[in-house]
Amino acid sequence: MQKQNATVHLLILDPSQNDAESLISLLRNAGKATRAHRITSEEDLEEALKSSNWDLLLARDIEQEFTADQALAMIRRMDKDIPCLFLTEEENRDRTVAVMKAGAQGTVQSDHNDLVILKTKRELAALEDRRRRRALESHLREAEQRCQLLLESSKDAIAYINDGMHIYANQSYMEFLGYDDIDDLICIPVLDTLTPESQNDYKMFMKSFAEKGEDGMTMNCTTKRSDNHELNVTMSVSAATYDGETCTQIVLQPEHSDAELEEKLREISSQDLLTGLYNRQYLMTELEQAIARAGRDNETGALAYIALDSFMAMKGQVGISGADLLLGDLASLLKQEAGDDLMLARLSDDAFGLLCLPCDEKSLTSRCEQVRKTVDEHLFEINGRTVPLTVSIGVASITENSPKAEELLARAHIASSEVRKQEDQPQGNGIRVYNPADYETMDESNSIEAILKALDNDRFRLLFQPIINLRGDGEEHYEAFVRMLDKDENEVSPYDFLPPMGPSDTAIKIDRWVILQTIKQLSSHRSQGNDTRMFLNVTAETIQDKTFTSWLSVALKAARLPGDSLVFQIREGDANNYMKQAKEFTKALHQLHCKVSIAQFGCALNPFNTLKHIDTDYVKIDGSFTEEIQKNEEAKEQIKEMVKSLQSAGKLTIIPLVESAGVLATLWQAGVNYIQGYYLQAPVPQMNYDFGDN
Repeated sequence: MQKQNATVHLLILDPSQNDAESLISLLRNAGKATRAHRITSEEDLEEALKSSNWDLLLARDIEQEFTADQALAMIRRMDKDIPCLFLTEEENRDRTVAVMKAGAQGTVQSDHNDLVILKTKRELAALEDRRRRRALESHLREAEQRCQLLLESSKDAIAYINDGMHIYANQSYMEFLGYDDIDDLICIPVLDTLTPESQNDYKMFMKSFAEKGEDGMTMNCTTKRSDNHELNVTMSVSAATYDGETCTQIVLQPEHSDAELEEKLREISSQDLLTGLYNRQYLMTELEQAIARAGRDNETGALAYIALDSFMAMKGQVGISGADLLLGDLASLLKQEAGDDLMLARLSDDAFGLLCLPCDEKSLTSRCEQVRKTVDEHLFEINGRTVPLTVSIGVASITENSPKAEELLARAHIASSEVRKQEDQPQGNGIRVYNPADYETMDESNSIEAILKALDNDRFRLLFQPIINLRGDGEEHYEAFVRMLDKDENEVSPYDFLPPMGPSDTAIKIDRWVILQTIKQLSSHRSQGNDTRMFLNVTAETIQDKTFTSWLSVALKAARLPGDSLVFQIREGDANNYMKQAKEFTKALHQLHCKVSIAQFGCALNPFNTLKHIDTDYVKIDGSFTEEIQKNEEAKEQIKEMVKSLQSAGKLTIIPLVESAGVLATLWQAGVNYIQGYYLQAPVPQMNYDFGDN
């Protein structure tokens, strides 16, 4: 972190040695101790960025062999937090706008010495603030992690409560009350863990605590474990904050030492069971520490996301057991290539991660090219059959300017996905390095900041598409869609611009905006005598949000809207990835009398297994089936069997993407309940479809 009189490490791009010396003298005369390096070529800058840390780039904005624009692009590509000022011959508004869009801090006329000094001091002060913030964020994360670890490993039974409900409990607390899973305890009020005789005492005690606010207040009471065994305990309470939320901490201790239960810290395994490699959780922990070191010590590194190409198609050919054998063989191969200096982990069914620290993206890219080539040339034998396999690899740098671990992993994932989008590599089998400048253009609507700004500035729009009952019962159903207006007033989906791994709070904010606005419009529409029901899509982040159903309950009551007027739609993939949360989410929705739908159904290896665990009312079959039934008879029979099985299980079926009348006869014969698509109506801003025509 820079201090007021610290030496400024300055990069100068200027073809004139004399002009560069004049700049250094200017800063020194202004009281800035300066250590400078004049850039002579692209290779020179790259070596300088790798070997040292720099505070500022002053670049002469003129025609030269290695231009200011190229220097800026390299700094952005290497994700270095180095402020850049372009020194121009004259004032040019368009040029200033262009360089600021490219990522520079601005321009200044080279002969205006006072402005050069002022802008330099401003950028150095801003850099110091950013470095101080990163250091503080790193310290805060470390402190929070230590606190969380202390809580989880403490032998004291500790829980946090809000409005009488558990929002967190450590392992000791759960074992004390006989619970195996935190999710089971979260749903239970504190009163329900006490005997009837102690419940009134607890109410009076908490009322007294609220009035006095004295931390450490205690009471004796009797707890009731999940097995109905009773224990006499001393409960102490204190004001606290957990996950940014004001709450109350309670600590339970046995009244007698011989009644204490044996406490143990539950260790979460760091190993992936199938491959023997590190698992995703371990990699993310290591990645967080690597990012913290980069911010604190400027120790750079890199992360590679290795995605298997066409894994699902291959899995369909060799079966689940065959796929497991292949993954084990691949893991051994990757382990040999990783050696002892790279950390290798399995991230998901079809992805692995390589963490390199300390290193730079070029060295890891070179190693990854060897990995790609080795996998491509290797002959994988599964049950006597040779299976070809290739990988698409994305590489992201770890620097002092890196985001949090989840977003950095998302960067590598995006780069991996981009490999298959290249015309010369439609099947993958390539490597791409993530360049932050490609995704962080200031005036584009592809950033989290732009999404949040659009929410604040009322640049979100709701659209509604009818869902028609094929049996002609005249029911009114719509599905709500959200669109965001970009800078050119074009409608785009905000969900398309969220990184694959989050940030979760942004997805939750979008979901809640859509739901709240839909509830308002639906309430108004129903007040005109329409018995309309609305399908609302929710993301995986909302499924995991434990505060959602309580928020929804308040919203429904405020709008005086019955719960059964809303149908919440969960994607099949999200339901399978978060099965336990989706099960609880569905249960909570049904308690509010809301309905539930599974969308994109039929893409999983065993789609009906999802329905064994999640009590859904509707099933929307994936749109790919709609296309296939128009091409071959086998697909028609498959749809008929699927619909028959779903309806036997009491599920109402929906077919989306109906684009023409030609498919209607097949859907009618298959017994489909509802249809949806552009043949009926495109999504529009008003609920104006005439259901009486059906």
